[in-house]
Amino acid sequence: MTAGSGPASDPLRAAADVMRAVRDRCVWTQQIDHRALVPYLVEESAELIDAVEDGTRDELREELGDLLWQVLFHAEIASRDPEAPFDIDDVARGLTEKMVRRHPHVFGDAVATTPEEVLVHWNAAKAAEKHHRRSVLEGVSERMPSLALAQKLLSKGSQVGVSAATGSSEPDSEAELGDALLALVATARANGWDAERALRERLRGLEHDIRAAEGTPGDLEG
Repeated sequence: MTAGSGPASDPLRAAADVMRAVRDRCVWTQQIDHRALVPYLVEESAELIDAVEDGTRDELREELGDLLWQVLFHAEIASRDPEAPFDIDDVARGLTEKMVRRHPHVFGDAVATTPEEVLVHWNAAKAAEKHHRRSVLEGVSERMPSLALAQKLLSKGSQVGVSAATGSSEPDSEAELGDALLALVATARANGWDAERALRERLRGLEHDIRAAEGTPGDLEG
């Protein structure tokens, strides 16, 4: 198939076909593997976040397309794996099955009239899928930004009765929270401290507390 041909009613299929043609015919693309593609995935994800938070509708549409291209790229690479191949159809099929399972109030007989009830169904379905996991920390990526990781670990900790102390003066809005975080970073800079390292080290302590409460070994970097 050539770019621009194919059923106009299925632009996603056309995009997948274009990706396949690029992989077949572009010498630069042919030498890229999953690991080599990761920096581009990080970059495109960051650009999409910028578009969501401070961009135009046209920029948002374009950045969503760029991120979709990364998904198509990874799937096309995977389709040629000699041992365990899968393609974009397998990815989409698995996603569809997962979303149907996790929304029994939409596709089944369950009832959810509040966001909290939806979350109960979601977590129950997820727990059934991940029943082999021994710790709430399994699946938590150590590569998340520290603040996002902190929020994730606090959520996971709450499931096993582990929490972290809050400051004596709490902000009343997200804007005030931003001011407080910036002030803390300024304090770190003034004292020659590494704010990123300080939070990372504290998170290792929190992760240890969670595993101790669960009785499971290991750490995020193991």
